[in-house]
Amino acid sequence: MKVISIRQPWATLIAKGYKDYEFRSWKTKYRGEFLIHASKSIEKEKLERFEKLGLEYPTGKIIAKAMITDCIEVTNEFEKNLITKNKLVYGATTNRSGFAFKLENIRELDDYIETKGQLGFWEYKE
Repeated sequence: MKVISIRQPWATLIAKGYKDYEFRSWKTKYRGEFLIHASKSIEKEKLERFEKLGLEYPTGKIIAKAMITDCIEVTNEFEKNLITKNKLVYGATTNRSGFAFKLENIRELDDYIETKGQLGFWEYKE
């Protein structure tokens, strides 16, 4: 199954249902189910922003499953709409460029799977 590694706190925010777009500098034609791997990298300067959510941020583990249903070029208008929708999450970063992968059917895994991540999409054999 396809997997994408995402830095913390973003991976957990997706797994817990707070974030339904993942931003990348590259676009994808892929549509369908994939796994979310919480990479070993943590954007520590962002953790304080989400402190009141009381979340834990595991690293080096596959933590969720979701579907990519669209890939949207990020414009100022698109970003402004996202920030209006959820300032806590989408207002943490501004002046984005690139592409937003629309995520749906996000489900956190009951048991996380420890594994090394990779750049881009990669395959995990269950």
